[in-house]
Amino acid sequence: MIKENYFKILKFPHMSEKSSIMKEKNNIIVIKILKTATKKEIFISLTKIFNVKIKNINTLIIKGKYKKNKNNHYYESNWKKAYITLEKKYNIDFNININ
Repeated sequence: MIKENYFKILKFPHMSEKSSIMKEKNNIIVIKILKTATKKEIFISLTKIFNVKIKNINTLIIKGKYKKNKNNHYYESNWKKAYITLEKKYNIDFNININ
């Protein structure tokens, strides 16, 4: 796999209340990923980019929601999310300090 593809597979971290609790308690991070990505591709890209050891990867597809606007009615597109369990001594920090 080409190095550029590692970054295309991982879109951005999914920040929510549930994901922050999971990170603190169980060392599980949640990332939005490319819809066509497989578990092997996710595993390879995370280990190459962040140099971490991964215990387990669970993926799921989130169904797009129906949205209403003033004049428009539309569906959001489906997207894929991965729950990645890291080994205890490894950590990925997505916080960015803007100063």
